[in-house]
Amino acid sequence: MEKKIAVLAGDGIGPEVMKEALRILDKIAIKFGHKFQFKSALIGGAAYDKYGEHFPQETKDICKNCDAILFGSVGGPVDKLTESKWANCERNALLGIRKEFNFHANFRPARIYKSLSNICPLKKEIIEKGIDLLVVRELIGGIYFGLHEMKEIEGKRTAKDVMEYNEDQIRIIAHDGFQAAQKRRKKLTSIDKANVLDCSKLWRQIVDEVAKEYPEIEYCHMLVDNCAMQLIKDPSQFDVILTENTFGDILSDEAAVLPGSLGLMPSASLNKDGFGLFEPSGGSAQDIAGKGIANPIAQILSAAMMLKYGFGMIQESEDIENAVQKTLEDGFRTGDIYEEGMKKVGTSEMGDEIEKRI
Repeated sequence: MEKKIAVLAGDGIGPEVMKEALRILDKIAIKFGHKFQFKSALIGGAAYDKYGEHFPQETKDICKNCDAILFGSVGGPVDKLTESKWANCERNALLGIRKEFNFHANFRPARIYKSLSNICPLKKEIIEKGIDLLVVRELIGGIYFGLHEMKEIEGKRTAKDVMEYNEDQIRIIAHDGFQAAQKRRKKLTSIDKANVLDCSKLWRQIVDEVAKEYPEIEYCHMLVDNCAMQLIKDPSQFDVILTENTFGDILSDEAAVLPGSLGLMPSASLNKDGFGLFEPSGGSAQDIAGKGIANPIAQILSAAMMLKYGFGMIQESEDIENAVQKTLEDGFRTGDIYEEGMKKVGTSEMGDEIEKRI
């Protein structure tokens, strides 16, 4: 199979960790007889240096002519965020690309590796049950994209934010969730607040309708406040968590704490045509950029998500995931996840070890 991949390494540690992800993809291509053609483009501060904008037309055109986007990171040093190069950099780049390609679904996995259980904040007896879940979040609807209004009414400052969903928006993300469950352990938990909100009542109705098309998937509904508690109390019960925008924003951040480092957290955003943006959940980490110590695992796992959810290459994706797990089991650690007695390595060394195990 031949695929064109837009590579947007971006700023900070982006180019360093992207380099490791690309060579892992090259190794996969050789092993499985694929051909990956990488098309590099500028985004964020790197794009501003050349084009005077964070998401230039040339980058848009390259992305449009590719089968997927592999994204690094954008954003500047904390003490320079008021400079024109960095002001609104993340908003212009990330929101711009999401809007341009209508990415409606966000996928964020959270997995606890047994070899890293000591850096998970949960109790040992909870971790031992095994934690490997995926949050599927609707990305362009709900209260974030509804009417926002602040005005004075009868002398009192008053604000209004409107949540709105139609059945088509819910139906498409529900299909995304059930299809993701098909690629995993075939279990889905749909999150809502149907005891209070009409949007959630509609959400529950549509999920029930879509579920009939996936009889092999075990599914249930759960109220969002209960889900927030269960993610800490008993996260092993979850496989795929399906949720609307606001609830998903909160729950995916809660789940992101479980592995112990953002350097382990990949993510994906997809549109209705299956075209996707695949990126680490962390930022540009300008404070360690250029030092060769950044953890490339999130970027490498983002590439694995691209193979699975963008190209349908399940075995290839699992090969990468297994190589990461074996590398960690063998004691190799970058600084963010280092524990005494382990083998401390830099960015390229971690890439070396993962590549050896594919």
